[in-house]
Amino acid sequence: MRSDYVFTSESVSEGHPDKVSDQISDAIVDLFLSKDPEARVACETMTTTQKVVLAGEIRCKGVYENGAWADGALEEIEKVVRETVKKIGYEQDGFHWETFDFENYLHAQSAHIAQGVDSSGNKDEGAGDQGIMFGFACDETDDLMPATLDYSHKILQQLSADRHSGAAPFLEPDAKSQVTLRYKDGKPVAATAVVLSTQHKPGYDQGDKEAELKAYVKKVISDILPDGLISDETVYHINPTGTFEIGGPDGDAGLTGRKIIVDTYGGAAPHGGGAFSGKDPTKVDRSAAYVTRYLAKNVVAAGLAKRCTIQVSYAIGVSKPLSLYVDLHGTGTVSEEALEAALTKVSADKLGGLTPRGIRVGLGLNKPIYATSAAYGHFGRKPEGELFPWERTDLIDDLKAALA
Repeated sequence: MRSDYVFTSESVSEGHPDKVSDQISDAIVDLFLSKDPEARVACETMTTTQKVVLAGEIRCKGVYENGAWADGALEEIEKVVRETVKKIGYEQDGFHWETFDFENYLHAQSAHIAQGVDSSGNKDEGAGDQGIMFGFACDETDDLMPATLDYSHKILQQLSADRHSGAAPFLEPDAKSQVTLRYKDGKPVAATAVVLSTQHKPGYDQGDKEAELKAYVKKVISDILPDGLISDETVYHINPTGTFEIGGPDGDAGLTGRKIIVDTYGGAAPHGGGAFSGKDPTKVDRSAAYVTRYLAKNVVAAGLAKRCTIQVSYAIGVSKPLSLYVDLHGTGTVSEEALEAALTKVSADKLGGLTPRGIRVGLGLNKPIYATSAAYGHFGRKPEGELFPWERTDLIDDLKAALA
């Protein structure tokens, strides 16, 4: 593991076209889970100039059964989609929540997939697909996340809060951030560069208005980054292309699942390749990535390592994972082999195992909790009520006991 290096992560705002698509897809997941906790959803969204298109496979009691939509279901879906875009704040000629064209191509889940996933007789619920999933945690921030990504998210969250409150009325929804930090002895010691591109009202690309926008952005950055990271040597690139008035789906088409590194660890850890948004929790792309973050975070929170990567793998239709792998990156106080055994025991005791059913029941994932996760990262968030249960650190004592 390198100790001295420079590393970068990026984030995108809720108004980025791909994130608009993610939020719509997860709003559909939430809608269906609110009707039927056992709903099956794989919803993809495409957004472009004045258009939103849904496609994918579903099964949901009271909404879509036996190949037919329930009365009012189509209208409710469209209402949820438009309300999601309205909440983001798009009321522009090129993309307006009230007037964009909407098309819905959701259809029934494949019976051949269903027979592999559903439990029946002595068969437990199987994984919805094959694949590998990773979880990660490190001690760089209080959220146990990579600092470069944590700060990138928080900068954009502050811009969003100021836009919605009216504190920064010159901002529009689309924005991207990027933070580059220098590490020494494995710890961030300096911000070498920060990039921020934000959509803005007309006129904020020149003169006093441009200066106002850039001064505002620099202040947000200085407020978010901890003391000592910013110096006279920090390089800023604020709206480096100049004018950024056309943004969101009008400026670039958006698709669900195109920001998987933003969603996870900013490139500081491996990614199995599967996106999260638009998928119900029987899909291990989502639920197993959540549970491995849960386990990795508890490992670091327990002081068993400074960095922890966990991988699991699944086969479609098979309930138990094929493998569990732990890497402590040379920072552990216990062996990886001992920790693998402890994690297997603790997950069995607390969750009922790392099966799809064990994960979603043990973490309480069969609830409409996903739209909130679809912007500013699925990890490093504060667990509140039923939201972000995979961010809890309630396994510390159990891990220590299992290793004793």
